[in-house]
Amino acid sequence: MITAIVFLPLLAAIVAGLGNRMIGNVAAKTVTTGALFISCALSWPVFIDFMTGGATAHVVPVLTFIQSGDLAVDWALRVDTLTAVMLVVVTSVSSLVHLYSWGYMAEDPSQPRFFAYLSLFTFAMLMLVTSDSLVQMFFGWEGVGLASYLLIGFWYQKPSANAAAIKAFVVNRVGDFGFSLGIFGTFLVFGTVSIPEILAAAPGYAGASIGFLGHRVDLMTLLCLLLFVGAMGKSAQLGLHTWLPDAMEGPTPVSALIHAATMVTAGVFMVCRLSPMFEVSQTAMHVVTYVGAATAFFAATVGTTQTDIKRVIAYSTCSQLGYMFMAAGVGAYGAAMFHLFTHAFFKALLFLGAGSVIHAMHHEQDMRHYGGLRKHIPITYWAMMAGTLAITGVGIAGIFGFAGFYSKDAIIEAAFANGSTSGGVAFAIAVFAALLTSFYSWRLVFLTFFGKPRWAGSEHIQHAVHDAHGHDHDHGHDAHDHEAHGHDHGHADEGTAGYHPHESPLTMLVPLIVLSVGAVLAGWFFAPHFLDPEHGAAFWAGSIAFDEHLMHAMHGIPELAKLSATIVMVIGFLIALWAYVLDRTIPARFTAQFRVLYDFLLHKWYFDELYHYLFVVPAFWLGRFFWKKGDQGTIDRFGPNGIAAVAVRAGSAARAAQSGYLYTYALVMLLGLAAAATWAMVG
Repeated sequence: MITAIVFLPLLAAIVAGLGNRMIGNVAAKTVTTGALFISCALSWPVFIDFMTGGATAHVVPVLTFIQSGDLAVDWALRVDTLTAVMLVVVTSVSSLVHLYSWGYMAEDPSQPRFFAYLSLFTFAMLMLVTSDSLVQMFFGWEGVGLASYLLIGFWYQKPSANAAAIKAFVVNRVGDFGFSLGIFGTFLVFGTVSIPEILAAAPGYAGASIGFLGHRVDLMTLLCLLLFVGAMGKSAQLGLHTWLPDAMEGPTPVSALIHAATMVTAGVFMVCRLSPMFEVSQTAMHVVTYVGAATAFFAATVGTTQTDIKRVIAYSTCSQLGYMFMAAGVGAYGAAMFHLFTHAFFKALLFLGAGSVIHAMHHEQDMRHYGGLRKHIPITYWAMMAGTLAITGVGIAGIFGFAGFYSKDAIIEAAFANGSTSGGVAFAIAVFAALLTSFYSWRLVFLTFFGKPRWAGSEHIQHAVHDAHGHDHDHGHDAHDHEAHGHDHGHADEGTAGYHPHESPLTMLVPLIVLSVGAVLAGWFFAPHFLDPEHGAAFWAGSIAFDEHLMHAMHGIPELAKLSATIVMVIGFLIALWAYVLDRTIPARFTAQFRVLYDFLLHKWYFDELYHYLFVVPAFWLGRFFWKKGDQGTIDRFGPNGIAAVAVRAGSAARAAQSGYLYTYALVMLLGLAAAATWAMVG
């Protein structure tokens, strides 16, 4: 069964990719979508068996891959609770994204190529989550990197899409370099790349040191931090996050697949899979906590000022990934995986809902040109409401709550219960980030679905009609002025008269409805299995380092700490309601008064500009120097070009000597004999 789950997407990708237009759009879509739904249907029974205690961890061998000295790598599929959770997440979201793409990509001429890339991406992720060795994990790790490059740059005719794809690829290579060093170091120390063997031996290396860059450093700290660099790149943590927002240049279904359930969660999965290693090093745990907290804070602040609907959700993803790493850093791996699980449903829902809005608005992505859409696209509206209620964590303890109420609040409680300084910092930042999450999430809802329509006759719609691939219209204007002053157009431009938004086709709405069910019920239904001290210990046994004491301590924290997430959620909602519904002049007045802060956040803390001058400009200068001075000025000048010039001159001289006259040749012979005789006499 596990073999079919993993390899069906690969088989479908091969059929659609090689068949391409020869088999046609319908056949390619049917094969890939059907394969993913079969994989999904097979994954849920595996997950349920582990949830009910009817299954045990096992390994399914595939083939012997590498045998070289002490290095032995067997290609095998590991199935345990952690794998079962990821199988459900990946196949469920991917199958729904495939179905959604039937409607969203209906007019694209390269549908077989798109669906082949989607299935290839899914196969790489499945190979990653079923890995039994670090080498196999690295194979899946690089596979999702390659597939994301292909998907982000799918509309390769757009320079911005090509630039975004290259940026994602390059930034991830930085993280992957650290990850590969961590793998090399782990093999050097443990003599194996088998994950079970490494985790079993890890506690025995507590306190050991190793030489690194001329210094003696703690062995497990070094290995864990190198591996974590890879997680930072793949999961877009602060410093290596810059590729994630630009990845919005890809089609919206790609955004849902990459940023909800698969690629960006790979880092969280890796840290949880190797949690027994990280448990040995408190320093590494603190670093994971602080990086996660910094990322959650950074991304939440930036999300409050973005005007592109997809970028708001992208920064939300970045922030929520920070929450997951905070949970892992304080030892609450069960909470980290539970938030990964619930986040997959409501974030995929929000991305696909945003795609439905963009589809309804002729590919306009700027929220300043939306408004009043709830009456025109009601199903999309209610789906987005379900996702918003889930991500903001609406619920009442002991009665019912949406998905985020259980998973995100559990992380906040675990940070408080941890009791360490890093846990206290994580708790404070997590609560503040929850306030910002509520604000920017409801801001998105109010700007998109409430107020007067700002799209009727908008010149932006007229421009977007010709922009079939969803360009990112970042005009650099004040993100709030248009909404705050109510600039509603009272006339229709030529070509848009009588334009009305429309609901998406059924192939796009069905995934929204299914994901809405997950956003509403996933937290309430699955929380006991993931988080309860007794059930959780049995559920995660042998899969991650589940801390029963921390789970018990979470229930004993002060009531105010438990209610903090709900309190700030309500505050964020009220601020958004006040500023974007009741008094729409507030945003413009706020940005005018705090212009420096607003520009700082709008420009994403100037990370892109900083990296441009620190890395891009010197890299281009160095490249031009070696090109002009090294390649052309030295190698070509004295190498191929220089030798070629000498040969040409020698040839010209030789041709001049070949006159065809006998007396010329006789003269040359006499001169040669005279030179030879002179040399002999002198010698």
